[in-house]
Amino acid sequence: MADCLKDKVGSVLLPGDIFSFESKEEKVICGPGLRRNGDEILVCKSGILRHKQPNMYWIDSQQKRYVPAKGESVIGIVTVKSGDVFKVDVGGSELASLSYLAFEGATKRNRPNVQVGDLVYAQFLIANKDMEPELVCMDSCGRANGMGVFGTGGLLFRVSLGLVRRLLAPQSELVKELDRAFPFEMVVGLNGRVWVKAQSTQHMLILASLLETCENMTAPQRQALFRKVAHSAP
Repeated sequence: MADCLKDKVGSVLLPGDIFSFESKEEKVICGPGLRRNGDEILVCKSGILRHKQPNMYWIDSQQKRYVPAKGESVIGIVTVKSGDVFKVDVGGSELASLSYLAFEGATKRNRPNVQVGDLVYAQFLIANKDMEPELVCMDSCGRANGMGVFGTGGLLFRVSLGLVRRLLAPQSELVKELDRAFPFEMVVGLNGRVWVKAQSTQHMLILASLLETCENMTAPQRQALFRKVAHSAP
């Protein structure tokens, strides 16, 4: 008899572990690292089991390789411009496609100004193992909603996927603590890419260094480090 998934929240799970639902009628949303298999849930990657009310579960891991998932928002780098389609590097195993019509207000006559090397904040419309990943830069209502080409200046770097989810959490304490150090702009993609822009190159490098070093610190250690940096930064 498989253990109940709810009883393992906060525990470290390994690929191949199998768990049951609390009841047959229970509806469970499986996030990254979990896959539903009939009446059971299969663990696909190692990490800590997390839970969000009412019924969402996922594996929080330190992996850096990104696997595209439908609906996730990512930072991509335009690498090829071929006719009506752009090829975008999202850090996965293959390039994703992005149509010039996948931008707010785009038409055959009014094409978006996208060049090779541009950064785009986009969302996966298609992402499965049997098809080429496809991105769009607008929501279901045809609005950009913050998506599109961005990144004039600034610094792009990579962090773990676990840290990305902490940065994107509602009312993230980590983001608030960074903001107290000095003002900055930040774009975070679920593919582990972070773009920051501050008033100087030195501040941007400090931000990147802080994010890369604070991941495994306790809250008091992190806060002490941020205060020290804020006082010493020019």
